[in-house]
Amino acid sequence: MKKAALAVLMYVYTSLTSAAVINVEFKFTPFTGNAKQDEQVTTVAGKARVYLNNIFLAEQEVRQEKVPVLFEAREIAPSVWVPVASIGPALRRGRNSIRFDFEPGDAKASYRAQLRWAVVNDEATEQRSAGQITSTNQSGEGVEEKAAAGKLSMAREFDAPFATEYPWHRAPAVTALGSADRQALEALVKARADSFRPPFEGVYAALKTSPQIKVEDVRKSKCLDKAYAAGVRINAPTAGQLDATLTGNAEVVLRSTSGDLFRPADPAKFQKIKGEEARMCAGMALYSAFPPRMVVVRNPAGDWEAVY
Repeated sequence: MKKAALAVLMYVYTSLTSAAVINVEFKFTPFTGNAKQDEQVTTVAGKARVYLNNIFLAEQEVRQEKVPVLFEAREIAPSVWVPVASIGPALRRGRNSIRFDFEPGDAKASYRAQLRWAVVNDEATEQRSAGQITSTNQSGEGVEEKAAAGKLSMAREFDAPFATEYPWHRAPAVTALGSADRQALEALVKARADSFRPPFEGVYAALKTSPQIKVEDVRKSKCLDKAYAAGVRINAPTAGQLDATLTGNAEVVLRSTSGDLFRPADPAKFQKIKGEEARMCAGMALYSAFPPRMVVVRNPAGDWEAVY
């Protein structure tokens, strides 16, 4: 009997140790109600912002609505769901930090927030309990709840052994920017904006770092030529308007002091692009090449370059 029990334990141990981590998922929900007892709770209207390693990832609007509380774990249907494997170069192999900042529409609102996380493995494991067999590919599950009034921040550290390692991940952190750095960064941003002109080689080079864009398809469609012919132009911050935020790592985040880093000089010109497909192609390509924020690092030669 003891040998059988030991064999089962060894089987479970072997399954767990052989499984590889392929993702880590985070779920965030601000709510009112009693998640421990109620079948539903009400989400709190506001804006949620997500940061990975102190780099802004996304902003998501949260609407007030009733959502279910699921399973015995009392898991609230998430307002924000982040599978970190899809994030890209901001994710580091090894230790990372993720932060959810929430700002309710009512600045004085009282509510609770739930943050859940789970490690996703490439193999499922089975568990037997009360004659039932359950299978899951998740492990390391956890939850944190916090009461708040007004703005809220919830953070969590995690490991990502599956992440792609980029050269700058091992570079020293940037702790200060001198006047020469700021001049170089202003020149880098201006050069990116000026690249939107025929034959658009600078734009095509920038698009190669975007996995969602097929550069050859953009070339063949000539949608950038059509956008330029329609009068579309790109504005960048002028001297003194560039905001450079240090992250505690090698990456520096660039944006304008007035908002987005790059903007169309006249948004109405997009409507003059001939053909719906051309407008969609140009819109996606220009948003990827001229994002609202841009992350830069120093390369081994000491020069600043955009990485995502």
